[in-house]
Amino acid sequence: MLLLVRHGRTDANAQGLLLGRADPPLSAEGRHQAAALGASIPAGARVIASPLRRTVETAEAFGRPVEVDERWIELDYGDLDGIALRDVPADVWREWRADPAFVPPGGESLVSLGSRVRAACIDLLEEVREHDVVVVSHVSPIKAAIAWALGAGDELAWRLFVQVASIARIGVDQWGPSLRSFNELAG
Repeated sequence: MLLLVRHGRTDANAQGLLLGRADPPLSAEGRHQAAALGASIPAGARVIASPLRRTVETAEAFGRPVEVDERWIELDYGDLDGIALRDVPADVWREWRADPAFVPPGGESLVSLGSRVRAACIDLLEEVREHDVVVVSHVSPIKAAIAWALGAGDELAWRLFVQVASIARIGVDQWGPSLRSFNELAG
C-alpha cells in the first residue's frame, strides 16, 4: 500500500498562505498532528519525505528512518509563494484553473509537477504491491499522485481538497493502482 501523508500544520497554513518552497517548521499543533499520525503508520513501512522541513519533521515523528526524495516537493508557486490565497489576482486564478500548463511567474506548472510525481509513483509501483511505503508530502504532489492512481489528468488538482495531516491510501494489484481512501485523519 502507498500511504500519502500531508504534513502537519504550519503557521503559514493556519494563515491561509500559499506555501510552496518556503520552508517553515511545523507549528505546535502540527507537531501534535504528526505524533498522532504515527499511530496510523504500519510497522515496518518505508518512510519517504519531501526535502522541506515540514514534511521531514512530520515523518520523523513516526520514529523510523526517513528517506528524502526531491520529486515529492511542493509545487513551486514562484512569486506567489507566501501570499494569502485571497490576494491572488482573480485573473491569475481563472487562468491557472483553466490551464494545468499555466506557470505562475517564477514558478512551476501543474503539468510539470504531475510529471515528476507520476515518475516517483511508477518507481514505487512494484514495491507497494508487496510492502507499505509512506510518503510525507504536500497538497499538490498528493493530488498529482491521486490523479495518477485514478488515471486522470493534472486538471484534477483543482477538484480535490487535501486536509492537513491527512492520509490517502493507494493500493496496487494486478490491474494497477486504485484509490482506497482519502483524507483520513488520525485520532
